[in-house]
Amino acid sequence: MELTLNTARKLIEKGKEKAGKNFGRPICIAIGDASGSLLTFDRMEGAPLRSIRISQQKAYTAIRMGVSTDVFLSRLQQDRLEISYYCDPGLTALPGGNLLKNKSGKIIGCVGVSGLAVSEDQAITEYIAKLVSEENID
Repeated sequence: MELTLNTARKLIEKGKEKAGKNFGRPICIAIGDASGSLLTFDRMEGAPLRSIRISQQKAYTAIRMGVSTDVFLSRLQQDRLEISYYCDPGLTALPGGNLLKNKSGKIIGCVGVSGLAVSEDQAITEYIAKLVSEENID
């Protein structure tokens, strides 16, 4: 499976549904391609304005670092590193960014969610990543 714009839009709808059903609050959600470039984005009505950029940076960070942003945060804390050491102002260590891998494990994109508690943002990205890895998008 490859990540198309149509598939990315379906994933966004799945993420918004989960945010509403499980957490009852609006989110911003960004889907990027395998390079980390934004493929599509949506902001639910009432989602915080700051979450627009944060969701995009979470997706970008996941693809650039090759791990979810919660793992990246743990690495920074464990190694006592400052994020600025990576010389990339687009990175964030806030949980809520994840890689999208197809069934064979190939990285095909990234997702970032912002607007909820970071653990809730992360839970939505994990849900979306699982849908992609199981090719269960429809």
